[in-house]
Amino acid sequence: MLGGSFWISLLRNCMGAGLMLAVFLLLDRGRLPVKKAVSCYGLFGLLAAVVFSFWYMSDHENFVRFSGLLAIPAVGIFCIKMSGDTFYLALYKIALGFYLLSVTVFCGVDVSRLWFQGNLWADIAVRIVLTAGMVYIIGKKVRKNFLEGIDYLREEMDWLSAVTVLLSILIAALVAFWPGTHELSAYRVVRTCILFLLAGIIQYLVFQLYLHRGKERRYQVEKELLETNERLICRQLELMQESKRELSRIRQDARRRCLLVEEYLLREEYGKLLFYIRQYREELESREIVCECGNETISNILSVYARRASEENIQVTLNARVDGKVEIRDIDLVVVIANVFENAIHGCLIASVPKPRIYMSVMEKGKKIVVQCKNTCGVDLKLKNGMPEPDKGGGTGMLSALKVVSYYNGEAEFAIEDGRFTTRILLPRMIQKNAG
Repeated sequence: MLGGSFWISLLRNCMGAGLMLAVFLLLDRGRLPVKKAVSCYGLFGLLAAVVFSFWYMSDHENFVRFSGLLAIPAVGIFCIKMSGDTFYLALYKIALGFYLLSVTVFCGVDVSRLWFQGNLWADIAVRIVLTAGMVYIIGKKVRKNFLEGIDYLREEMDWLSAVTVLLSILIAALVAFWPGTHELSAYRVVRTCILFLLAGIIQYLVFQLYLHRGKERRYQVEKELLETNERLICRQLELMQESKRELSRIRQDARRRCLLVEEYLLREEYGKLLFYIRQYREELESREIVCECGNETISNILSVYARRASEENIQVTLNARVDGKVEIRDIDLVVVIANVFENAIHGCLIASVPKPRIYMSVMEKGKKIVVQCKNTCGVDLKLKNGMPEPDKGGGTGMLSALKVVSYYNGEAEFAIEDGRFTTRILLPRMIQKNAG
């Protein structure tokens, strides 16, 4: 520190708090509207600067010793409360802000000492230029790319990232704020620059690592979605071929029946004709309609997978009723219902029980579409973090379905009871304004 009056200290503290808060605000998706958030950040920054300045005047030695380290929890707690992101992501942004503050403090003090004989205003001028430049670069160059990848980071950042970030914070704090003589020498300047470089590399690698992991996870979900669509298309093609064969059979059957009716009429055997017509009507009524509800997409997908389950000797009970307009895209309905039904079939096949069963229900209740499936499952099936374990009856391909559920702000829950695996998904009939 180069000393100075209360007002000099207040100016330095305002710049330091402003830099940390500005970096956090620019990279954050907050809980409050932008104007209100800016006002809160501004008032807090001014209050923190005033408090730290009074501390500077009353106990200069301890201020120099501890102010840098205490700036982290002082600003950090406020930012975490204001943030709409996860704790680990908020901690990363706090670490980045503190790192940049450490760089400005080091550059301001040492540039002033090297070329301006420790002039206070040279220190302040360097800090102002660096602070303005950093805020400008983050606002114009970094913010857009960071916010585009923020969803990936929110999903992936964990305790390991928190530990790594804290280590980089400690490096920066030890370099810029550790009390001592801070002798002016080439060795110290080079050492400090290397330490700052290492701290910056840690920050950058943490960001890139978890961004890459998040993108890889999303790509896996997209891959599963494409595979689900491919399987569905194959099933639809099989259904089309089956429909052609069924249509040919119906035509031949109708031709034979017409000839028989014509023969009864020519012979005037009306009693036999009446008996034959009644028998034919009973036969038609006894034929099972696989699924029919008010939504063609839902009817088709349930029919396709019900036939597949029947081919695997799985007893299926369907209950579908969805009337009125549904704004959910057909492809998204297919992803959810197809994955749930396919997982049920998979669970029945590996359950190793004599008579596996599936109960599938797609109902409209109020403003929600309720997709519920209960299927026979193996005794070794367990839930992990609320999700079924993959390849044990219910977990395969659910990531793509859950992505759709999240997109529409829906809900999904899973349960295991009495040898049955239950999937329950709620989707809105009408798309909400904030969906996506």
